[in-house]
Amino acid sequence: MKRVVNLCRYVGLLFIALAAFQVSAQAKYVEGVDYVKVAGIPEVNQPVVREFFSYNCPHCYRQDGLITSAVAKLKADLGEKLAFERTPVAGGRAAWQLSQEAYYLAKKFHVTEQTHGNLFKRIHEGNGAFKRQEELSQFFVEQGLSKAEVDKALASVDNKLAVADYDTQAQLSGIRGVPSLLVNGKYLVSNKQRSAEELADLLAYLSTLK
Repeated sequence: MKRVVNLCRYVGLLFIALAAFQVSAQAKYVEGVDYVKVAGIPEVNQPVVREFFSYNCPHCYRQDGLITSAVAKLKADLGEKLAFERTPVAGGRAAWQLSQEAYYLAKKFHVTEQTHGNLFKRIHEGNGAFKRQEELSQFFVEQGLSKAEVDKALASVDNKLAVADYDTQAQLSGIRGVPSLLVNGKYLVSNKQRSAEELADLLAYLSTLK
């Protein structure tokens, strides 16, 4: 009987601790201050953090290390349960659309890790923004891909559909600029200065919201 009482007491304390943690997290992060809830986009895989960005955006370039570090910390804590996606944004600008196509190519040929930082460096430290598809094609050839395969992919219907999908996601997301982070398709992180650890903690909290 005493053992049963002790077990009940332990379970009760556990529930109290969990409730206290939830209240603490809710008090720590305030809707309208740290994040806003938007109509957003449907996400098949949850929890998911989606970054809206452009390789042409100077602020995205400067914030890339911070976001990458925060997501790495988050994935280390949550493992395969967390998905991280990127959506390149154009906003009707031709040079930015070429960067959307660059992201499509990187995903298609499974070289995102190799090219992500190189694309930022090419635009912000090297030759500037891409002006023509020929420049984009040459960049990926320099990354080790076949020119014939790259040109075929750029001319494909899949490329056009991918760009259209990126544009639709950006329009529905509720973002007002880039970079922006959207969690589970409807929790938009407010634009405040944070460390990688602070950002990871906020993303972890938002990833638990439905």
